[in-house]
Amino acid sequence: MLDLKSQSRMPLDGATNTGILLDQTFERVRPYLIRTLEQLVRIPSENLPPRGNENACQVYVAGELESFGLTPDVYPLTAVDGLGSHREYWAGREYADRPNVNAVVRGRGGGRSLVLAGHIDTVPADTPVKWSHDPFGASIEESRLYGRGAWDMKAGVAMNLTVLRVLCELGARPGGDLIFETVVDEEFGGVNGTLAARLRGYNADAAIITEPTNLKICPAQRGGQVVHVELRGSGGILSQGETSGRVTEQLAHILAAVPAFARERQSRVEIDPYFAGCAEPFAAWVTNIATGKWGWTQPITVPERCWIEIYFQTMPQESGEEAHADFGNWWEATLNARPDLFRNRPAFQLPMRWLPGCAIPADHPLVMELQCATRAIGQEPAVEGLDAPSDMYIFQKCFNTPAVMWGPSGANAHQADEYVELESLVQATRALLQMVHRWCGVEVPTR
Repeated sequence: MLDLKSQSRMPLDGATNTGILLDQTFERVRPYLIRTLEQLVRIPSENLPPRGNENACQVYVAGELESFGLTPDVYPLTAVDGLGSHREYWAGREYADRPNVNAVVRGRGGGRSLVLAGHIDTVPADTPVKWSHDPFGASIEESRLYGRGAWDMKAGVAMNLTVLRVLCELGARPGGDLIFETVVDEEFGGVNGTLAARLRGYNADAAIITEPTNLKICPAQRGGQVVHVELRGSGGILSQGETSGRVTEQLAHILAAVPAFARERQSRVEIDPYFAGCAEPFAAWVTNIATGKWGWTQPITVPERCWIEIYFQTMPQESGEEAHADFGNWWEATLNARPDLFRNRPAFQLPMRWLPGCAIPADHPLVMELQCATRAIGQEPAVEGLDAPSDMYIFQKCFNTPAVMWGPSGANAHQADEYVELESLVQATRALLQMVHRWCGVEVPTR
């Protein structure tokens, strides 16, 4: 077990008396941060479209909020007026026993309001590579806490809960409202939970989403689209006299063409400055290939079908129509280049919504205030775009709410042995607490 008390910390640089008191109180309660993350990881909350099992975790979160003296709003998405008719609503999901949770620390007036946002759902723990740690064990080794969702993003939820605990223990009040939320169904192109919270009225002057960012301030995100393809061809174990058109040959042709799709887009589409340093600014990857079951229960045969999942990313300024047209043009050109392979001409499907990219300027007050908050604890974080889509666009594009992502370091999101680095979690929380103080104008009553 990591001894958090033994970790050194930088003194606050130029902080106000309130800022120093907040930091001192965090030092006293920071074991709660790790303990909360451990408990969250031990409660599975996998998103398994069209359903999910987030309820037990949300019940735990609501209980923590009640222990702070707050009144959590635990509500089903189906109770939110206008959700199903909103243009960003993604139909086909089921929301029985999958509530959102919000709570508000009411401001005294005259200050800026802020949402501390996070999603409680995780991707499934089942992965092609076996875990060497129990995905729901929350084990700690070498200053890392392992488990499904430990980094993406129950660490961020634990951060937000810890900030609220510090404020409530001190009886501190912000100038503007501080809104807490944990939403369901963010993974797999969700965002219905994030949309529901906005439509229920939990809006503010700005939002911080505590996604894992490796201690970088991320005011931008790339967009993304998942594409599914089914290939069909002749199979069997005895030759039919045809040497072209097998799904394995079709697959080889498509795999070779995917990198060309990324290169062509990079040569033509303007790269947003937030992503100028990315090794793959227009990432296009094959994320899954399947021809059937594996093992001796299956006959040895050339497969007759193959399923491919392709995932590609877009710049913040690109529209869905532009992205889909680019993919469609590449797809047709790829098939037309080898008509002998594609006598059974495959079509592609879009199993998930296109998630737009989004961005606010690097000199936006929200970004600059967060930079100041991190500098106060001795950090100088990079300001970069997140190289993945998320629900941040709901804030920025749909509700005109400036939003950034800020969170700890770790690795293996969506993979086996996901982990968060605990010291970075501590530092990310310290900075977030100072940011809440700076943005909302926190005051602590004199004793």
